[in-house]
Amino acid sequence: MPHLTVRVLEPQLGGKETALIAALTEAVVEVYGEWARDVVVIHLDGVPAGRWGLGGEPVEEAPPAIMFGIREAAFTRPDSEELVARLVRTVTGAVAGVLGAHLRDTITVELVATPAGRTAVGGVIVDG
Repeated sequence: MPHLTVRVLEPQLGGKETALIAALTEAVVEVYGEWARDVVVIHLDGVPAGRWGLGGEPVEEAPPAIMFGIREAAFTRPDSEELVARLVRTVTGAVAGVLGAHLRDTITVELVATPAGRTAVGGVIVDG
């Protein structure tokens, strides 16, 4: 299951939650295929104003930060370089499309690899 956690200032998010969830889901489906639609998990973490700082000061606008949890095996596939590049491109495009193109060059995407046997659903370890 692809998991995405998006951290963004609450005022920047302001009512765009549904659109952002839909756009990120479509981005994942574009890369992984239709099978991913029902299993992609998206968490939106809205950070209240005054609780995000850059350079030692609170900011009014900050670049969204995305943590994308994927299986470690994605990095060992023969096409892993292209897969990773497509994931980063589509996720960045989805966020910029909803929150504003002016943020595109500052959006960060961190791909976090989970080794096989390190994910559980319903109290049961999921293989592969």
